[in-house]
Amino acid sequence: MKRPALRAGVLAGAVWAATWLAAPAAQAGRACEEQPLQAAAVQQGMALAQATARSLQSSGARVVLLARAGQDLGKYGLRWSHLGFAYREEGSSGAPVWRVVHKLNHCGTAQAQLYRQGLGEFFLDRPHRYEAAYIALSPQLQAQLLPLLRDNRQVARMHQAAYNMVAYPWSTRYQQSNQWVLETLAMAAGGAADRGQAQSWLSRQGYEPTTLRLSAFTRLGARATAANVAFDDHPNDKRFSDRIETVTVDSMFQWLVRAGLGTTPVTVS
Repeated sequence: MKRPALRAGVLAGAVWAATWLAAPAAQAGRACEEQPLQAAAVQQGMALAQATARSLQSSGARVVLLARAGQDLGKYGLRWSHLGFAYREEGSSGAPVWRVVHKLNHCGTAQAQLYRQGLGEFFLDRPHRYEAAYIALSPQLQAQLLPLLRDNRQVARMHQAAYNMVAYPWSTRYQQSNQWVLETLAMAAGGAADRGQAQSWLSRQGYEPTTLRLSAFTRLGARATAANVAFDDHPNDKRFSDRIETVTVDSMFQWLVRAGLGTTPVTVS
């Protein structure tokens, strides 16, 4: 991923400044052959980033889960496709700066890495819809997560590079982006030492994944044409009855509210 030039003034402090936690192989979350962003897309992305920064600042939160609508998942009844942790720091000028830590798949391969970015970079990914949503976590969970998110080693403890877009939530063979967020949250809240413990804690706390109805024809086509899609981590009884369970933003938001770990989600447009 080519690092963007920082823009002057408030943009550099509030919504830009991208770094990575591991060496990237290509542009994060985008097809390698894609054309450069058009000016209108940059303007829309930056406008959403600034609106999000204002809303986050007015919320009083230090750590939230921040979602974007990168893909159209409406046919599955889902509104959001991807999320990461957003946390507030004080910039060198004293103004608040929001960083986003999230996991991104590289060019449709079977590998992914973690990134730390500004809000601007987070929204410059050709989203399906220029809207965002965030859920402020409970004060205790914010306090547990904040030092972890600042530490490159700690924040990567639950990360697994082997990527699967529809990874089974109760398996450690692969990991998708939203699953890393969920398991890292479990590490902070439940003291999990590894992915297996994180998943056990989430099950005990009542987390329920989304069930996608995918036919055998759809699964075969996806597996044959996409390196970042696999189904061999799903139990046979569920897979062969077309029930594919996976971690989604929508299911996480619902569970966090239900479990008392987060407030009602806020939408920004």
